[in-house]
Amino acid sequence: MEKGKFITFEGPDGSGKTTVSKAVCERLSKEGYTVQYTREPGGSDIAEQIRKIILDPANTDMDVRTEALLYAASRRQHLMDIVLPALNKGINIISDRFVDSSLAYQGYGREIGIEEVYAINQFAIEGHMPDKTVFLNIDAETGLKRINANRTYLDRLDQESVAFHQRVHEGYQKVIEKYADRMIMIDASQETDAVIEDAYLAVKGILDA
Repeated sequence: MEKGKFITFEGPDGSGKTTVSKAVCERLSKEGYTVQYTREPGGSDIAEQIRKIILDPANTDMDVRTEALLYAASRRQHLMDIVLPALNKGINIISDRFVDSSLAYQGYGREIGIEEVYAINQFAIEGHMPDKTVFLNIDAETGLKRINANRTYLDRLDQESVAFHQRVHEGYQKVIEKYADRMIMIDASQETDAVIEDAYLAVKGILDA
């Protein structure tokens, strides 16, 4: 049996990753593609419990390296519980975030260092990187405006400063350069339907290749 393809969606907060990745997965499923949506942090029972700790606004005193380690721990559990079993059954995985998020958010946003966070995550994922990544590109200011306009609940990272989110955006540019051959860039400043269409065509192209 041929292994499934591992496709991730990445982008700064407010880029529409969740809305777009779910819509793409639903459309492909209706067309007969064997696809499964999942998300990070979380995606499985234990990983979701770790997610609650990471994103709880009450945990403002969390050390930045603790945060990075918790993300890596959640990622490991998600990989073992959801991603690898599905891929081994020939199911194509569409994941809302994966390791690139930690490189941008903790590595650059928290200023721990991209290489340091990469090393933590390589221990967690043992080389299981995505086949392709759909990157929804949007500037930090627009993303934050969308968050503040559309969300009634802001988690711990949503509430971070504009400076933090600007560093995350800069971090993502470093990640895009590092993994240029894996990245498919989508203009996320468009209307949602246009972003979904562009992302759908990108993912369909990957699955049909």
